[in-house]
Amino acid sequence: MIAELGHFALAMALALAVVQAVFPLIGAQRGDASWMAMAKPAILPEANIMMKWLWISALVIVLDQLTKVVMANWLELYQTVAVMPYFNFTLAHNSGAAFSFLAGAGGWQRWFFIGLAVSVSIVLIIWLSRLKAQAKVEAIAIALIIGGAIGNVIDRFIHGYVIDFIDLYVGSYHWPAFNIADAAICIGAVLLIVDSFRKPAEQK
Repeated sequence: MIAELGHFALAMALALAVVQAVFPLIGAQRGDASWMAMAKPAILPEANIMMKWLWISALVIVLDQLTKVVMANWLELYQTVAVMPYFNFTLAHNSGAAFSFLAGAGGWQRWFFIGLAVSVSIVLIIWLSRLKAQAKVEAIAIALIIGGAIGNVIDRFIHGYVIDFIDLYVGSYHWPAFNIADAAICIGAVLLIVDSFRKPAEQK
């Protein structure tokens, strides 16, 4: 597992280097200063102010991977353990996206979702580094999404599928099984939406 994580870290570093090399060139041709600004080192003082929020991403990744390891060693595939009303632990393998989207595809989705998650994570890290210091809610939301995206892409890279285990239900209806990473992505997305409505109200 350590070797696979090392390969993943190298792939992320390479992808980030490509983004920082190519996007500024495209920005120069288009006269887009924001794209050209991507050439700035990520360790600039103003970037460091907001990059501190990546501890949330790291926490999400650690919690996500730990809970997946525990569940994978405790439960058999599709085994269900009742926790409380409306909430079970059910081990499932998801080769699709969040909540089993495209799970039935022919296998191509593994590399598609790895590439998509890596690309989105890089864009979000750059977005985070460009935020102003007062944009705390936006920073927390982005950090949650980054952590969730990386948590699931680690699964795809190592196993070829994502480990899900949280099973919420009402009566005979069960919400598609999910995990800590999926929850972090959803919470982050909701925070971004709420924050986008809050900003215009504050500007009035």
